[in-house]
Amino acid sequence: MRSLRFISAEALVSHPKLTEESLDHIAYNLYPLLFKASYLLEQAEVTRAVLSHWPLEEFRLAVLLGPNTDHPEDLRDRACKACLEACMQGLADHVLQSGSDRLRVADFTGIQDIQVQQCPCGRALGRWGRTKVLARTCCQLQGQSCTARHPIEVFADLFVTEGNFDMVVQALKPAGPAPLRVCCLSLRADSLSPGQLLQVLGLAGPSKLRKLEVVHNVRLHAGHVQQLLAQVGFPQLTSLTLPTKAFDAPPTYALTPEGEDPLLTSIAWELSRMNQLTELSVAFSTLTGKIQTLLSPLKTPLRVLDLANCALNHEDISFLADCKHTAHLEVLDLSGHNLVHLYPSTFFRLLSQAAQTLRVLTLEECNITDNHVGMMILGLSPCNQLQEFKFLGNPLSASALQRLFAALCELPRLRHIEFPVPKDCYPEGATYPQDELSVSKFDQQKYDMIAEDLRAVLLRANREDIQASTPLFGSFDPDIHETSNELGTFLLQAFKTALENFSRALEQME
Repeated sequence: MRSLRFISAEALVSHPKLTEESLDHIAYNLYPLLFKASYLLEQAEVTRAVLSHWPLEEFRLAVLLGPNTDHPEDLRDRACKACLEACMQGLADHVLQSGSDRLRVADFTGIQDIQVQQCPCGRALGRWGRTKVLARTCCQLQGQSCTARHPIEVFADLFVTEGNFDMVVQALKPAGPAPLRVCCLSLRADSLSPGQLLQVLGLAGPSKLRKLEVVHNVRLHAGHVQQLLAQVGFPQLTSLTLPTKAFDAPPTYALTPEGEDPLLTSIAWELSRMNQLTELSVAFSTLTGKIQTLLSPLKTPLRVLDLANCALNHEDISFLADCKHTAHLEVLDLSGHNLVHLYPSTFFRLLSQAAQTLRVLTLEECNITDNHVGMMILGLSPCNQLQEFKFLGNPLSASALQRLFAALCELPRLRHIEFPVPKDCYPEGATYPQDELSVSKFDQQKYDMIAEDLRAVLLRANREDIQASTPLFGSFDPDIHETSNELGTFLLQAFKTALENFSRALEQME
């Protein structure tokens, strides 16, 4: 329930001109209230004015938008374009105003990007857009004279691609004194060359970086990864994501005569120096027989581990089942491995070891069939902390799914299930794993009937709290959605370059 103070703040910010005229006469401790009220009602003019007059030493966006005693609603998932742009404009105004020397920290981290915006305008400013607006603001202020005696430290989650790279570099490396000093706590990089990645990481302050995501179209091999970890250093890093094929050997690289991989050993040693690292994602890298080498040196137990489509063998799964990390795992992705068919006892030993902590389990395209459902039910039954179970792309019938759903209802904390289109809905003889074209060619009417039956299983068990869905092409990714046009251009350019190289090779052969 809203307090009378917040209701009064809403009433005031509903009159932007009056609010702006009154700001100099309002008690400092009411500014956070006015800010949240203006953000809630999308009064961008007031949001800008409040920040431009901000009288406190710190401005922390996630704290201000989070639930509090005056207004219990959480607004951190409102990445409202109008309000976030107004925040940056207000910050610039604050810097340029004479006598504004109190604000020392502006923290814009903690915004959660979701698919459907709840703000009145319904328009989002994603992480890439927020990065661009912040970088542009920093660059504009670099050429301005200001009266502040100290720079304002701006904490941000940056998303850098080829499209905003130059502007971000200029913001991070001003030519002279600058009123804003960007401090990057989280960095996502896409569509960059290895050299550009190293440059932006060096400027972003790796000593304070907590999360690094290098994804999709950053073409790295194991040599680049070793160079990145050795040269830059990430003492505070808690989460690391590396792109597809990041552990593939560089050209001309060879193992030792004894079959050892000194490059992988060096990477593992660099990772072991990161005493805060608890999240590691290395999906779509070929790591057959290498998991022990990679993970055993780590000093801190991992809580999040993504090994999807890494071509793991029995040796790898055996190590995972018994290693120190397993009893601490909260999020595990082993998609793309034929676990239940090839290594059933080892895999279920792994699940048993992780059962007390595991919250999210993803087993997509693992060739789980009707014959495996009984074993899956037994394997999942101890996982009482499980909140999400995702198993898209497995060839399961409607009857098998009903059995599995009935068992999943017994997991008290389960809230989210992503299940495959039942194989009954596809033409007879459909093969797995399916490509994008095949996966969408199913009987929609039959699927709807089966999905309704599965929902009925949940209702009969009084589990209306469980959401079940079939996102055919994966869950919504706000970062990919926001930069899809740039990624498409990047891929077309890469395809064009490959064709040109192929053409030149043919000409040389002739």
